[in-house]
Amino acid sequence: MQNLGLPNHIKPLETNGIKTEADVFWNLCPSELIEHTLKAGQGKLIDCGALAVETGEFTGRSPKDRFIVSDELTQHEVWWGNHNIAFEEEAFLRLRDKMQDYCATRNLYVRDAWVGSDQRCRVSVRVVNETAWSNLFVYNMFIEPSADEVQALKPEWLVLNIPSFKALPEIDGTRQHNFAIVSFKHKTILIGGTGYTGEIKKGMFSALNFILPTQHNVMPMHCSANVGDNGDTALFFGLSGTGKTTLSADPERLLIGDDEHGWADSSVFNFEGGCYAKTIDLTEEKEPDIYRAIRYGALLENIGIDPHSRKPDYTDSKLTENTRVSYPIHYIDRIQNGSIGAEPKHIFYLTCDAYGILPPISKLTAGQAMYHFISGYTAKVAGTEAGITEPQTTFSACFGAPFMPLHPARYAAMLGERIKKSGAKVWLINTGWSGGPYGIGQRMKLNLTRAMIRAAMNGQLDWEDYQQHPIFGLAMPLTCPGVPAELLNPESTWKNKESYQEAAYALAQKFHANFEKFSTEASPEILEAGPRTLVK
Repeated sequence: MQNLGLPNHIKPLETNGIKTEADVFWNLCPSELIEHTLKAGQGKLIDCGALAVETGEFTGRSPKDRFIVSDELTQHEVWWGNHNIAFEEEAFLRLRDKMQDYCATRNLYVRDAWVGSDQRCRVSVRVVNETAWSNLFVYNMFIEPSADEVQALKPEWLVLNIPSFKALPEIDGTRQHNFAIVSFKHKTILIGGTGYTGEIKKGMFSALNFILPTQHNVMPMHCSANVGDNGDTALFFGLSGTGKTTLSADPERLLIGDDEHGWADSSVFNFEGGCYAKTIDLTEEKEPDIYRAIRYGALLENIGIDPHSRKPDYTDSKLTENTRVSYPIHYIDRIQNGSIGAEPKHIFYLTCDAYGILPPISKLTAGQAMYHFISGYTAKVAGTEAGITEPQTTFSACFGAPFMPLHPARYAAMLGERIKKSGAKVWLINTGWSGGPYGIGQRMKLNLTRAMIRAAMNGQLDWEDYQQHPIFGLAMPLTCPGVPAELLNPESTWKNKESYQEAAYALAQKFHANFEKFSTEASPEILEAGPRTLVK
């Protein structure tokens, strides 16, 4: 066995139960990882120098095959259900042993890294990959230690990522041959049967979402964050299609991070060292930062490529709608040094309301902030996913339910405490439809949404008069600089006011029905913040 990148006398993987006679490539630089990928015939360089690969059978996460080991640490802490599926500890240990034995004859790529840019609560992790390009993803997405740190680092967590290892469900206890299993007791994540790199990233995100609240009193958040020249931090929560990446990538502000953050006592910090962005229908005009970041060192997944010119076709969804690119955060021009900002002054919940009911901007009370955080509402429209031909209501607790091991009310309580202590203002932004539902009304223009967000952050809405939405109880400004006043109250944009009222009541009932499963753990303040009327 050769440990390439470490002194010969060090055999680090033996401490992780892996004894291999093959080569172990340790913390290789991007150019070496790209060279290994090309030599193995597993990728291609496109015209701008980025590496393009195909992830195989799986081009996205498989939520039904993501498990958490049930043991004395998790049994009474985890919110078990469809998102957090229990896995027996004995079965986990047997599967871990099988994966370790499977690695005995395989070349491996190992990377020790940090997750979390705040040194007070960052977590060290060792990722063992079967492919060089997966290790490039880890280089891009996690925080690279210095040369001195690498030699002294003793990783606390292990991620074992072996796509060619397939489980036998009837023996191993999985649902099918692919799996992603998190053990908090053994500080290990097993990923097999899938080459989709997002499982690595979201596995560690799930781990931090348990560790940080229970051990460090830090609130983990599935959001993007940026900071202004005067040090004012803003957070952007939102599900896919709501504009989170676009609106946080503001040329007038510095990017802290685009996806995963922690809110500590006096700071907001990025978990990651890079970005993992969707590329479907990407253009330089729509997403200039992402487009320009696709260069040598970036990793493209499952995109179409012209075989002659090697130009990418970002409209090609033959393999998946979920085409992706990962790149180091320093590939973005305007970033916050250290990926840490002060506590937020403004928090924006982004929703794409395809029914045209919610205001384009509204100010939330602390109770409403917690209620809408737990709800995590948006609506998918035709074209966002296969099979969707009309608007589909979607609720994802904490704007990231698949990655939250604890009960959503616990995260909401932490959020409420921090909002009250910091004085942060919380805003609900509807980036969806106005003047009627999808198919009748028009989607809110991006320049108007930007104008509303900037007015909120600049304090221009602090002195405006507000009116309450009669059903949702949201405070809607009567005027906003740069925005026609008639757009601010959604009912006024509908031709038929009775139709608006009926649609608003219908949406309110969906909110209530969704919230029933959280009601026993939610405080009276949260329960009172929901829509005011159940029936017309």
